[in-house]
Amino acid sequence: MSKYIDIAALGELLIDFTECGDSAQGNPILEANPGGAPCNLLAQLTKLGNKTAFIGKVGNDRFGKMLIDRVSGLGINTTWLYEDKEVPTTLAFVHTLSDGDRDFTFYRNPGADMMLTEEEIPEDTIKGARIFHFGTLSMTHEENRKATKKALRIAKESNCLISFDPNLRPPLWENMDIAKKQTEYGLEQCDILKISDNEIQWLTDEKDYDKGIEILRRKYEIPLILLTMGRDGSRAYYKEFRVEEKAIIQDRTIETTGAGDTFGGCILHHILQWGLRDLTEDKLKKMLTFANAGASIITTRKGALSVMPSEDEIQTLISKSSSHESNSSIKR
Repeated sequence: MSKYIDIAALGELLIDFTECGDSAQGNPILEANPGGAPCNLLAQLTKLGNKTAFIGKVGNDRFGKMLIDRVSGLGINTTWLYEDKEVPTTLAFVHTLSDGDRDFTFYRNPGADMMLTEEEIPEDTIKGARIFHFGTLSMTHEENRKATKKALRIAKESNCLISFDPNLRPPLWENMDIAKKQTEYGLEQCDILKISDNEIQWLTDEKDYDKGIEILRRKYEIPLILLTMGRDGSRAYYKEFRVEEKAIIQDRTIETTGAGDTFGGCILHHILQWGLRDLTEDKLKKMLTFANAGASIITTRKGALSVMPSEDEIQTLISKSSSHESNSSIKR
């Protein structure tokens, strides 16, 4: 089957309520921002000119209709974005900490994104994608776990590249043993892994990131691993290469919501251009620089999905920053 979609993603689409100051009475004011890691990633890829499709479910309510309108308005194919007539749209309340990091409170017991079933998986859409992307939030419960694994089987059989972002959210799991088991399943399937510093430490019990990554490489033989380290930048591990780029820090940073998803979208944009077989040190460096810049821009904006940076914005930030030339490290 010919590939007519650059990337299809499956997972959660929800409302992120982000803090926007206090009212006259001293109560927090919250803004309803469209969010959800897989769709954030697609929004970035679509902004960069790629053809994308989303597979998921929202509630048949005001928030669900808002999400469908917003996602389709961005140019993401929403043919397989379903409405559940009984279960409401998932809500997440994002609490911004003093260092810009976040804490989450979820209203998802259940939430509509959990209701996706095996019967609703669009086989032809997945077969027609060059890359299939997923995370672990679509595997927290039995039914959506079955749907995700069916989608993965189709993607593997259709020679899609498999992209995986664990996106660990402990409050959404019955216990962390189940979370680890499903994360390990994702590691067994993927060709491209985007993982954060706290996730690699949790998975491997290794404080040293390089040692933790090496454990994953030996056990799962993942061709490309991207490690995000917040203000400390990012690394790429590919064949004999370990490439590191420092983050681009801005004074205008207000929160980190969507930074990892923006980073991941920028990475997959380059994989779509260059493929996965013959990446060079120089390509890995350019890939990380571009992804770090995209992530830096999104930290200056409220929300993520609706405000992803354009290629011109990313390239402008790169050209303004001298750090990408002098602050990189490449080791063999």
